[in-house]
Amino acid sequence: MTHPFLDLAPLTATHFAAIEKRVAGLLATEQDVVIMQGEALLPLEGCIRGAARPGTTALNVVTGPYGQTFGNWLRDCGAEVVDLAVPFHTAVTAEQVAAALAEHPAIDFVSLVHAEAATGNTNPVAGIGEVVRAHGALFMLDAVASVGAEPLLPDAWGVDLCVIGAQKAMGGPAGVSAVSVSARAWERIAANPQAPRHSYLSLLDWKQRWIDGGRKALLHAPAQLEMLALEACVERIEAEGLEAVMARHSAAAAATRAGAVALGGGLTPFVHEARDAAPVATTLRVPDGMDASALVARALLAEPSLPLIAGGGALSGEMVRVNHYGVDATRGAVLASLAALGSALAGAGRQVDLEAARKAVGETWPSA
Repeated sequence: MTHPFLDLAPLTATHFAAIEKRVAGLLATEQDVVIMQGEALLPLEGCIRGAARPGTTALNVVTGPYGQTFGNWLRDCGAEVVDLAVPFHTAVTAEQVAAALAEHPAIDFVSLVHAEAATGNTNPVAGIGEVVRAHGALFMLDAVASVGAEPLLPDAWGVDLCVIGAQKAMGGPAGVSAVSVSARAWERIAANPQAPRHSYLSLLDWKQRWIDGGRKALLHAPAQLEMLALEACVERIEAEGLEAVMARHSAAAAATRAGAVALGGGLTPFVHEARDAAPVATTLRVPDGMDASALVARALLAEPSLPLIAGGGALSGEMVRVNHYGVDATRGAVLASLAALGSALAGAGRQVDLEAARKAVGETWPSA
Protein backbone atom coordinates (compact mmCIF):
# COMPACT_ATOMS: atom_id res chain seq x y z
CA MET A 1 0.00 0.00 0.00
CA THR A 2 1.37 3.40 -0.94
CA HIS A 3 0.92 6.51 1.17
CA PRO A 4 2.07 10.11 0.53
CA PHE A 5 3.80 10.22 3.94
CA LEU A 6 5.62 6.92 3.47
CA ASP A 7 8.21 5.36 1.15
CA LEU A 8 9.79 8.70 0.30
CA ALA A 9 13.19 8.95 -1.31
CA PRO A 10 15.91 9.70 1.28
CA LEU A 11 16.55 13.37 2.06
CA THR A 12 20.07 13.99 0.81
CA ALA A 13 22.68 16.20 2.44
CA THR A 14 22.46 18.48 -0.60
CA HIS A 15 18.71 18.88 -0.16
CA PHE A 16 19.10 19.44 3.59
CA ALA A 17 21.69 22.17 2.93
CA ALA A 18 19.42 23.81 0.36
CA ILE A 19 16.61 24.04 2.91
CA GLU A 20 19.09 25.50 5.40
CA LYS A 21 20.05 28.15 2.85
CA ARG A 22 16.42 29.14 2.32
CA VAL A 23 15.91 29.53 6.06
CA ALA A 24 19.00 31.76 6.19
CA GLY A 25 17.44 33.86 3.44
CA LEU A 26 14.25 34.22 5.45
CA LEU A 27 16.36 35.62 8.32
CA ALA A 28 18.49 37.77 6.01
CA THR A 29 21.52 36.39 7.80
CA GLU A 30 25.09 35.68 6.72
CA GLN A 31 25.67 33.69 9.90
CA ASP A 32 25.73 29.91 10.01
CA VAL A 33 22.24 28.43 10.24
CA VAL A 34 21.76 25.04 11.86
CA ILE A 35 18.46 23.23 11.40
CA MET A 36 17.77 21.15 14.49
CA GLN A 37 15.75 17.96 14.33
CA GLY A 38 13.26 18.73 17.06
CA GLU A 39 10.90 21.34 18.49
CA ALA A 40 12.42 24.74 19.25
CA LEU A 41 13.12 23.91 22.90
CA LEU A 42 15.97 21.77 21.53
CA PRO A 43 18.10 24.62 20.09
CA LEU A 44 17.03 26.97 22.89
CA GLU A 45 18.41 24.63 25.52
CA GLY A 46 21.37 23.79 23.29
CA CYS A 47 22.29 27.48 23.00
CA ILE A 48 22.18 28.06 26.76
CA ARG A 49 24.02 24.88 27.68
CA GLY A 50 26.58 25.62 24.98
CA ALA A 51 27.27 29.23 25.92
CA ALA A 52 26.77 29.30 29.72
CA ARG A 53 28.98 27.82 32.44
CA PRO A 54 30.31 28.67 35.91
CA GLY A 55 31.77 32.14 35.64
CA THR A 56 29.08 33.32 33.22
CA THR A 57 26.99 36.25 34.40
CA ALA A 58 23.72 36.29 32.50
CA LEU A 59 21.01 38.90 32.16
CA ASN A 60 17.78 36.96 31.67
CA VAL A 61 14.88 39.13 30.57
CA VAL A 62 11.57 37.73 31.78
CA THR A 63 8.46 38.94 29.98
CA GLY A 64 6.66 35.59 30.06
CA PRO A 65 7.01 31.90 30.91
CA TYR A 66 9.82 31.13 28.47
CA GLY A 67 12.06 33.70 30.10
CA GLN A 68 11.51 31.88 33.38
CA THR A 69 12.58 28.61 31.74
CA PHE A 70 15.76 30.18 30.38
CA GLY A 71 16.70 31.38 33.86
CA ASN A 72 16.35 27.85 35.21
CA TRP A 73 18.62 26.44 32.49
CA LEU A 74 21.21 29.16 33.06
CA ARG A 75 21.35 28.46 36.79
CA ASP A 76 21.63 24.75 36.08
CA CYS A 77 24.73 25.53 33.99
CA GLY A 78 26.31 27.28 36.97
CA ALA A 79 25.82 30.81 35.67
CA GLU A 80 25.10 33.75 37.94
CA VAL A 81 21.73 34.99 36.73
CA VAL A 82 20.35 38.50 36.94
CA ASP A 83 16.62 38.34 36.17
CA LEU A 84 15.09 41.45 34.67
CA ALA A 85 11.38 40.77 35.09
CA VAL A 86 8.66 43.10 33.89
CA PRO A 87 4.89 42.67 34.22
CA PHE A 88 3.56 40.27 31.61
CA HIS A 89 1.08 42.88 30.37
CA THR A 90 3.88 45.06 29.02
CA ALA A 91 7.24 44.84 27.23
CA VAL A 92 10.78 45.43 28.40
CA THR A 93 12.54 48.56 27.13
CA ALA A 94 16.05 49.13 25.87
CA GLU A 95 16.51 51.62 28.71
CA GLN A 96 15.68 48.95 31.31
CA VAL A 97 18.17 46.56 29.73
CA ALA A 98 20.83 49.28 29.59
CA ALA A 99 20.28 50.07 33.28
CA ALA A 100 20.64 46.40 34.24
CA LEU A 101 23.85 46.10 32.22
CA ALA A 102 25.25 49.23 33.87
CA GLU A 103 24.37 47.93 37.33
CA HIS A 104 25.98 44.55 36.60
CA PRO A 105 29.01 45.20 34.37
CA ALA A 106 30.12 41.54 34.55
CA ILE A 107 27.15 40.45 32.43
CA ASP A 108 28.45 38.61 29.36
CA PHE A 109 25.29 36.83 28.18
CA VAL A 110 21.78 38.18 27.56
CA SER A 111 18.69 36.06 26.85
CA LEU A 112 15.44 37.51 25.57
CA VAL A 113 12.18 36.33 24.02
CA HIS A 114 11.14 38.45 21.03
CA ALA A 115 7.39 37.76 21.03
CA GLU A 116 5.75 35.95 23.93
CA ALA A 117 2.75 34.22 22.38
CA ALA A 118 1.77 32.94 25.84
CA THR A 119 1.27 36.45 27.21
CA GLY A 120 0.73 38.37 23.97
CA ASN A 121 3.57 40.86 24.26
CA THR A 122 6.53 41.63 22.00
CA ASN A 123 9.85 43.26 22.84
CA PRO A 124 11.81 45.95 20.91
CA VAL A 125 14.78 43.82 19.90
CA ALA A 126 16.47 46.34 17.61
CA GLY A 127 17.02 48.85 20.42
CA ILE A 128 17.87 46.16 22.96
CA GLY A 129 20.41 44.64 20.59
CA GLU A 130 22.12 48.00 20.29
CA VAL A 131 22.71 48.34 24.02
CA VAL A 132 23.74 44.68 24.37
CA ARG A 133 26.24 45.07 21.54
CA ALA A 134 27.67 48.23 23.14
CA HIS A 135 28.12 46.30 26.39
CA GLY A 136 29.85 43.44 24.60
CA ALA A 137 27.65 40.60 25.85
CA LEU A 138 26.58 37.60 23.80
CA PHE A 139 22.93 37.99 22.79
CA MET A 140 20.51 35.04 22.52
CA LEU A 141 17.02 35.62 21.10
CA ASP A 142 14.00 33.34 21.11
CA ALA A 143 12.25 34.34 17.88
CA VAL A 144 10.05 31.25 17.61
CA ALA A 145 6.81 33.23 17.67
CA SER A 146 8.01 36.35 15.88
CA VAL A 147 9.60 34.90 12.73
CA GLY A 148 7.29 35.58 9.82
CA ALA A 149 5.01 37.83 11.86
CA GLU A 150 7.20 40.87 12.41
CA PRO A 151 10.63 42.12 11.32
CA LEU A 152 13.47 39.84 12.43
CA LEU A 153 17.01 40.87 11.48
CA PRO A 154 19.55 39.01 13.62
CA ASP A 155 22.62 40.35 11.81
CA ALA A 156 21.51 43.98 11.83
CA TRP A 157 20.41 43.75 15.48
CA GLY A 158 23.57 42.08 16.78
CA VAL A 159 21.90 38.78 17.73
CA ASP A 160 24.47 36.03 18.23
CA LEU A 161 22.07 33.12 18.68
CA CYS A 162 18.66 33.48 17.05
CA VAL A 163 16.30 30.52 17.48
CA ILE A 164 13.23 30.07 15.31
CA GLY A 165 10.48 27.48 15.01
CA ALA A 166 8.13 26.89 12.10
CA GLN A 167 4.90 26.16 13.95
CA LYS A 168 3.52 29.66 14.49
CA ALA A 169 3.58 32.50 11.96
CA MET A 170 5.49 30.43 9.42
CA GLY A 171 2.56 28.01 9.34
CA GLY A 172 4.83 24.96 9.36
CA PRO A 173 5.65 21.90 11.44
CA ALA A 174 6.43 21.88 15.15
CA GLY A 175 9.02 19.13 14.97
CA VAL A 176 11.86 21.07 13.35
CA SER A 177 13.62 24.32 14.29
CA ALA A 178 16.69 26.37 13.48
CA VAL A 179 19.27 28.68 15.00
CA SER A 180 21.59 31.22 13.44
CA VAL A 181 25.00 31.30 15.13
CA SER A 182 27.50 34.16 14.95
CA ALA A 183 31.25 33.63 14.77
CA ARG A 184 31.75 34.87 18.32
CA ALA A 185 29.00 32.56 19.56
CA TRP A 186 30.85 29.63 18.01
CA GLU A 187 34.02 30.81 19.78
CA ARG A 188 32.20 31.01 23.12
CA ILE A 189 30.69 27.55 22.75
CA ALA A 190 33.96 25.96 21.58
CA ALA A 191 35.78 27.44 24.61
CA ASN A 192 33.22 26.04 27.05
CA PRO A 193 34.30 22.63 28.38
CA GLN A 194 30.73 22.10 29.63
CA ALA A 195 29.15 22.64 26.22
CA PRO A 196 27.34 19.50 25.06
CA ARG A 197 29.43 17.31 22.80
CA HIS A 198 28.39 14.09 21.08
CA SER A 199 24.87 14.93 22.20
CA TYR A 200 21.49 15.69 20.63
CA LEU A 201 21.78 19.10 22.36
CA SER A 202 25.16 19.82 20.80
CA LEU A 203 25.54 22.72 18.41
CA LEU A 204 29.25 21.97 18.24
CA ASP A 205 28.55 18.59 16.65
CA TRP A 206 26.76 20.36 13.80
CA LYS A 207 29.56 22.89 13.49
CA GLN A 208 32.40 20.37 13.43
CA ARG A 209 30.82 17.50 11.56
CA TRP A 210 28.36 19.27 9.25
CA ILE A 211 29.40 22.88 8.61
CA ASP A 212 33.18 22.45 8.81
CA GLY A 213 32.82 19.21 6.86
CA GLY A 214 31.38 21.09 3.91
CA ARG A 215 27.79 20.00 4.56
CA LYS A 216 28.41 16.64 2.91
CA ALA A 217 27.39 14.19 5.62
CA LEU A 218 24.47 14.57 8.03
CA LEU A 219 24.95 13.74 11.70
CA HIS A 220 22.00 11.35 11.73
CA ALA A 221 18.92 10.43 9.73
CA PRO A 222 16.95 13.65 9.22
CA ALA A 223 13.33 14.09 10.23
CA GLN A 224 12.27 13.84 6.63
CA LEU A 225 8.59 14.77 6.81
CA GLU A 226 9.33 17.77 9.02
CA MET A 227 12.14 18.94 6.76
CA LEU A 228 9.94 18.72 3.67
CA ALA A 229 7.18 20.58 5.52
CA LEU A 230 9.68 23.26 6.57
CA GLU A 231 10.72 23.66 2.95
CA ALA A 232 7.09 23.90 1.89
CA CYS A 233 6.22 26.60 4.41
CA VAL A 234 9.27 28.67 3.40
CA GLU A 235 8.18 28.30 -0.23
CA ARG A 236 4.69 29.51 0.71
CA ILE A 237 6.12 32.55 2.49
CA GLU A 238 8.33 33.32 -0.51
CA ALA A 239 5.32 33.03 -2.83
CA GLU A 240 3.15 35.39 -0.73
CA GLY A 241 6.07 37.66 0.09
CA LEU A 242 7.48 38.10 3.59
CA GLU A 243 6.25 41.70 3.81
CA ALA A 244 2.73 40.58 2.93
CA VAL A 245 2.84 37.78 5.51
CA MET A 246 3.95 40.22 8.21
CA ALA A 247 1.28 42.73 7.16
CA ARG A 248 -1.38 40.02 7.42
CA HIS A 249 -0.32 39.18 10.98
CA SER A 250 -0.21 42.84 11.97
CA ALA A 251 -3.70 43.38 10.57
CA ALA A 252 -5.03 40.31 12.38
CA ALA A 253 -3.66 41.59 15.69
CA ALA A 254 -5.06 45.09 15.24
CA ALA A 255 -8.46 43.79 14.15
CA THR A 256 -8.71 41.30 17.01
CA ARG A 257 -7.84 43.93 19.59
CA ALA A 258 -10.30 46.46 18.17
CA GLY A 259 -13.04 43.85 17.78
CA ALA A 260 -12.61 42.52 21.32
CA VAL A 261 -12.83 46.03 22.80
CA ALA A 262 -15.96 46.76 20.76
CA LEU A 263 -17.49 43.38 21.67
CA GLY A 264 -17.64 44.27 25.35
CA GLY A 265 -18.90 41.68 27.78
CA GLY A 266 -16.10 42.58 30.17
CA LEU A 267 -13.20 41.47 27.95
CA THR A 268 -10.18 43.79 28.08
CA PRO A 269 -6.77 43.56 26.39
CA PHE A 270 -4.28 41.77 28.64
CA VAL A 271 -1.39 43.73 27.12
CA HIS A 272 -2.21 47.31 28.01
CA GLU A 273 -0.57 49.17 25.14
CA ALA A 274 -1.14 48.20 21.51
CA ARG A 275 2.51 48.97 20.70
CA ASP A 276 3.57 46.18 23.09
CA ALA A 277 1.14 43.62 21.65
CA ALA A 278 2.51 40.72 19.61
CA PRO A 279 1.17 40.18 16.08
CA VAL A 280 0.80 36.41 16.58
CA ALA A 281 -1.67 36.33 19.45
CA THR A 282 -4.06 38.68 21.20
CA THR A 283 -4.52 37.99 24.90
CA LEU A 284 -7.67 39.12 26.67
CA ARG A 285 -8.50 39.36 30.36
CA VAL A 286 -11.93 37.96 31.29
CA PRO A 287 -14.29 39.74 33.69
CA ASP A 288 -13.88 39.27 37.43
CA GLY A 289 -15.68 36.20 38.60
CA MET A 290 -15.48 34.42 35.26
CA ASP A 291 -13.19 31.47 34.53
CA ALA A 292 -11.30 31.81 31.25
CA SER A 293 -11.00 28.05 30.70
CA ALA A 294 -14.75 27.61 31.04
CA LEU A 295 -15.40 30.55 28.70
CA VAL A 296 -13.11 29.09 26.03
CA ALA A 297 -14.74 25.68 26.39
CA ARG A 298 -18.17 27.24 25.76
CA ALA A 299 -16.82 29.25 22.82
CA LEU A 300 -15.45 26.13 21.16
CA LEU A 301 -18.60 24.02 21.47
CA ALA A 302 -19.89 24.95 18.02
CA GLU A 303 -16.52 25.12 16.25
CA PRO A 304 -13.68 23.30 18.09
CA SER A 305 -11.09 24.22 15.45
CA LEU A 306 -11.16 27.96 16.21
CA PRO A 307 -7.78 29.33 17.37
CA LEU A 308 -8.92 30.03 20.93
CA ILE A 309 -7.16 28.83 24.07
CA ALA A 310 -7.13 29.75 27.74
CA GLY A 311 -3.92 31.09 29.25
CA GLY A 312 -1.40 28.61 30.56
CA GLY A 313 -0.56 27.85 34.16
CA ALA A 314 -1.57 30.54 36.60
CA LEU A 315 -3.18 32.51 33.77
CA SER A 316 -5.66 29.76 32.86
CA GLY A 317 -8.40 31.31 34.95
CA GLU A 318 -8.06 34.90 33.80
CA MET A 319 -6.76 34.97 30.20
CA VAL A 320 -8.16 34.06 26.80
CA ARG A 321 -5.76 33.87 23.88
CA VAL A 322 -6.72 34.33 20.23
CA ASN A 323 -3.95 32.71 18.18
CA HIS A 324 -4.11 34.55 14.85
CA TYR A 325 -0.93 33.18 13.31
CA GLY A 326 -0.06 31.19 10.21
CA VAL A 327 -3.20 30.04 8.39
CA ASP A 328 -5.32 31.68 11.12
CA ALA A 329 -3.97 35.17 10.41
CA THR A 330 -7.08 35.90 8.37
CA ARG A 331 -10.03 38.22 8.67
CA GLY A 332 -12.40 35.25 8.69
CA ALA A 333 -10.63 33.55 11.60
CA VAL A 334 -10.67 36.79 13.59
CA LEU A 335 -14.40 37.35 13.00
CA ALA A 336 -15.26 33.74 13.83
CA SER A 337 -13.20 33.81 17.03
CA LEU A 338 -14.83 37.02 18.23
CA ALA A 339 -18.30 35.70 17.37
CA ALA A 340 -17.65 32.52 19.38
CA LEU A 341 -16.39 34.51 22.35
CA GLY A 342 -19.39 36.82 22.09
CA SER A 343 -21.80 33.88 22.07
CA ALA A 344 -20.08 32.33 25.09
CA LEU A 345 -20.16 35.61 27.01
CA ALA A 346 -23.82 36.14 26.18
CA GLY A 347 -24.56 32.62 27.35
CA ALA A 348 -22.92 33.52 30.65
CA GLY A 349 -25.24 36.50 31.05
CA ARG A 350 -22.87 39.19 29.77
CA GLN A 351 -24.06 41.94 27.45
CA VAL A 352 -22.13 41.93 24.16
CA ASP A 353 -22.39 43.81 20.87
CA LEU A 354 -21.51 41.45 18.03
CA GLU A 355 -22.37 44.00 15.38
CA ALA A 356 -20.02 46.56 16.94
CA ALA A 357 -17.27 43.94 16.99
CA ARG A 358 -17.82 43.12 13.30
CA LYS A 359 -17.81 46.81 12.45
CA ALA A 360 -14.56 47.39 14.38
CA VAL A 361 -12.88 44.51 12.55
CA GLY A 362 -14.11 45.83 9.21
CA GLU A 363 -12.82 49.32 9.92
CA THR A 364 -9.47 48.02 11.10
CA TRP A 365 -9.05 45.36 8.42
CA PRO A 366 -11.25 46.12 5.38
CA SER A 367 -12.11 43.16 3.18
CA ALA A 368 -10.39 42.97 -0.19
